[in-house]
Amino acid sequence: MTYKELGLVNTREMFKKAMAGKYAIPAFNFNNLEQLQAIIMACVETKSPVILQVSSGARKYANQNLLKNMAKGATEYAHELGCDIPIVLHLDHGDSFELCKSCIETGFSSVMIDGSHLSYEENIALTKKVVDYAHQFDVTVEGELGVLAGIEDEVSAEKHTYTRPEEVEDFVKRTGVDSLAISIGTSHGAFKFKVKPGEAIPPLRFDILEEVEKRIPGFPIVLHGSSSVPQDIVAEINQYGGKIENSAGVPEDQLRRAATSAVCKINIDSDGRLAMTAAVRKVLAENPGEFDPRKYLGPAREKLKELYKHKIINVLGSANRVE
Repeated sequence: MTYKELGLVNTREMFKKAMAGKYAIPAFNFNNLEQLQAIIMACVETKSPVILQVSSGARKYANQNLLKNMAKGATEYAHELGCDIPIVLHLDHGDSFELCKSCIETGFSSVMIDGSHLSYEENIALTKKVVDYAHQFDVTVEGELGVLAGIEDEVSAEKHTYTRPEEVEDFVKRTGVDSLAISIGTSHGAFKFKVKPGEAIPPLRFDILEEVEKRIPGFPIVLHGSSSVPQDIVAEINQYGGKIENSAGVPEDQLRRAATSAVCKINIDSDGRLAMTAAVRKVLAENPGEFDPRKYLGPAREKLKELYKHKIINVLGSANRVE
């Protein structure tokens, strides 16, 4: 089944509009029904386009056939809520040609092939192979240059390797990718930076971003690992029995600045996990006899929706972009 039959779109027009309008499309990861509902509600209520992201770990967790039908359900749910927002189903951090091919065959409208752990030439060869296959089905492809530190699902790296601007032109030309994820100091997970209390978080390398923009003007850039790790949510988790210490994320004002540049897709996952966990912990701490999942997953869904509405309106600038 093709993504068009599921009511999905690819990223091509979405990114063109985002770049012209100087905003970024939210790319929110989901693994279950409540996360998907929260994302669609937040985007419909704010009239924002959205990229539904699925990691290889999430695909295993949720099952590929269920995922396909959940994506179709998401487009129908948005219509039912009163706004046919553009929805992309995207593979996050695909690590092999076979995985990308399988996702394309099961209705994904966009795939990421992450060859950033390979040598430069191997990255080009793998990315080009995926692009050549995907473009036959009008599926868009995201590549990556540079390595992000941190841990998220099955993606793990101990240290950053910043993107080398002098490589981007050659990489884009030789692979034919539709968008490029770069490394400018964002990081995966809830523990992005090792900072002591009161210490400033290292700023993003906007100098690298600006140099990349000069070399490939008008080309869609992607930022991974862009959760801000809200400290009030971390405090709530810890208040109700959690133990998350010294966590720090990317300041929202820096992401807002990035969203007005060539960055037209910003990935946010950890913030959503933190929000849901805070809500679940609160319910179970205040009502230890509660055992109905709807009674704790319902509030978790609501908290996630409110967080994502905030991101859309105040950070990404993608609200009211759907006619």
